[in-house]
Amino acid sequence: MSTQFEATVDIDRPIEEVFAYLADGQHDPEFSPRVQRIEKAPNGPTHVGTVFHSTVKDAGMTTRRDFEISELVAPTRIRWQEQSKNLITAAEGGYDLEATPDGGTHVRLFNVLEGHGVGKLLVGFAGSAARKDAPAFGQRIKEAVEGT
Repeated sequence: MSTQFEATVDIDRPIEEVFAYLADGQHDPEFSPRVQRIEKAPNGPTHVGTVFHSTVKDAGMTTRRDFEISELVAPTRIRWQEQSKNLITAAEGGYDLEATPDGGTHVRLFNVLEGHGVGKLLVGFAGSAARKDAPAFGQRIKEAVEGT
């Protein structure tokens, strides 16, 4: 069983800047309070195959998450797949970026959440919580990017 959430936001920065910020991946703790720590392997520019190792806290539980970049098309598209084995994982996620006429960037973020084992019973609740937070999540991304 899976569920999806998405958020959209307009950011007052050029698409190239927004893409670079989001593709870096190590900025995630700046807009996602659940991310306690994140590391990139290998070091250097993000590319297809780059893996981000993170420690996150959800619903009082701390877990390790590994996300591999599966597609990177500058400056419009970033895709990832979670490689870790947790009760609920992001089978697919990404950012779609589009330049706006005023020089800003329209961003769509999405994640497809899948439940595994007991997580199949919980994925609906996780998706509901993520959808509820989606507008605020988009706003946090906007504030983080514009604050750089």
